[in-house]
Amino acid sequence: MSLRSTLFSVGLTCVATFAMAQSPSAPLTIVVPYPAGGPLDTSARIVAEGAAAQLGSITVENKPGAGGNTGANQVAKSPKTSNQVLMGAVATHAVNPWLYKNFPYNALKDFKPIALVARTPNVLVVSAAQAAKLGIKTTPELVQYLKKNPDQAKYGSGGNGSIGHISAEMFKSLTNTRMGHTPFQGSKPALAALESGQVLMVFDNLASALPQIQSGKLLALGVTTLSRNEALPNVPSINDSVQGFNVSTWFGLFAPASLPDADARRYADAFSAAMHSPAGKEKFKKMGITPEELTLDGFAQFVRSENSKYEFLIRAAKIKID
Repeated sequence: MSLRSTLFSVGLTCVATFAMAQSPSAPLTIVVPYPAGGPLDTSARIVAEGAAAQLGSITVENKPGAGGNTGANQVAKSPKTSNQVLMGAVATHAVNPWLYKNFPYNALKDFKPIALVARTPNVLVVSAAQAAKLGIKTTPELVQYLKKNPDQAKYGSGGNGSIGHISAEMFKSLTNTRMGHTPFQGSKPALAALESGQVLMVFDNLASALPQIQSGKLLALGVTTLSRNEALPNVPSINDSVQGFNVSTWFGLFAPASLPDADARRYADAFSAAMHSPAGKEKFKKMGITPEELTLDGFAQFVRSENSKYEFLIRAAKIKID
């Protein structure tokens, strides 16, 4: 083989390798580290449908387990040719790293943030029927009840270390109240336990609890952010009566750190366009969600800030999972 032929062959190999790195050949998969049916799963499917025109067919795969760690670790350790992105969340990238003793991945170094999908408040909910029996209509009335009945009530959560768990522990600390914790495998069973009277209260994602609130089964006492939410305009911020209370849930799309910058930009543009399309915005609105604008470096800066914030909160609350 001549020198010219050899150089030409090497050049073609390099170009092909570069092209594969920039445009992975495998169909894109969005991994959701939680069960199907929740707000992250629904959001992933909205984004997948909207971005398919630019990125080709997109599959959504649910990979629940270990509070989100199982699915997140799969994407963090995925081969470069697998073409996976993660619908990550505050739990997988800001909370869990400080909760778990043996944490399987580096939340900041193993991922490349692509696009923040949404920031939503959690909402403090009680069973409407039980609240009527106990005479609880507001957060101050709930606090008064808990002070009169220390250690008698229990709160439910979507699991140990979940945002609902952390929110409730913060609530207990700021109100100087005492109650037990009953963790469940996700928000659906926690809300079911709330309706049945097994637990007194739950901090849940607004998108998850909104249908039961609208149906009248659950009573929303307050949102966990400093301002009210347009989906529940008559529900006050918990901070109005419990000073210093401010917690929000967020979720967004992350690629493995190995994804080239050009592909990251292409994914970010496609996902953002899908979220802000008229069809996408309408679907998110039904969930009580307003799509966010942060992508790439801006999103990465936000994730680092949240990671530091929850390190402080979790250490202060002394919550740890083996």
